[in-house]
This record gives sequence, C-alpha cells and structure tokens, in this order.
Amino acid sequence: MYSRWPLTRHFDGSYPWCAREVAFLRRYSTAAKLILIDIHGDDFDSIPQGLSIEQLRSCFHARFANDHWVTGLDASLWSGRAAGVGMWPAPLAWRPLCPLLSVLYRVFCRLRPSLALLPHPEGMATLQR
Repeated sequence: MYSRWPLTRHFDGSYPWCAREVAFLRRYSTAAKLILIDIHGDDFDSIPQGLSIEQLRSCFHARFANDHWVTGLDASLWSGRAAGVGMWPAPLAWRPLCPLLSVLYRVFCRLRPSLALLPHPEGMATLQR
C-alpha cells in the first residue's frame, strides 16, 4: 500500500517554513526511507514528475517508491513517519482532528507567500514570487 520506501518529498527550499521543516526531517531521516528534493534547485526538472512547478508549490507533495502520490497533510504525515521523528506527526492521522487540520492547512497554503518574509533558517535571501 502506502509504505513503499523510500518516500520522495518535494519542497521549496526558498521558503523559510519549508526549509525549517526539511532541516528537522534531515536530522532524523535516512535516504533509505526519505529522499528530500528541493524544487527550487537549479537542476530540478518538474516534467518527469508529471506536475508543474506551480502544482508542486501549491501544497506539499510526496511520492512513494510504488509511484503513489500523497499531498497536503498526508505528505507531512508520511514524511514524518519516513524520517522516524517520533510522535509529532501522529495528530495528522487522528480522524476527529482531520477536518479542522484540513481547514488550517488550506489557510496555511493561502498565507504561504506571506511566509516568505520570515527569516530563512540558512540566512539566505528568499525569493519574491
């Protein structure tokens, strides 16, 4: 089913929020279970992924080794599980919380461009979109 490792998580490293989450995941993950790909990198090509850059930026995307894609909160949940970060992703799977978390995630996606103004954890300048 889902857990065909490795999970490939796509992220936009130019955004501070994404960079912080990925830095956290990198501390725990191994390449055998989680591969992290920066869609902002110069060598990234979205065409083989079957998605446009705009689609990849619109919400979190991750793909299992069996080509099953998960998006949004499910991508965060499975990224945390693949990295083995403990219990922090568990609430993302709690059915009573899912409707509220889905609404909050949609709000986050709308606010995401504004979050580019936050300081980047690596101290690099973020790009204005």
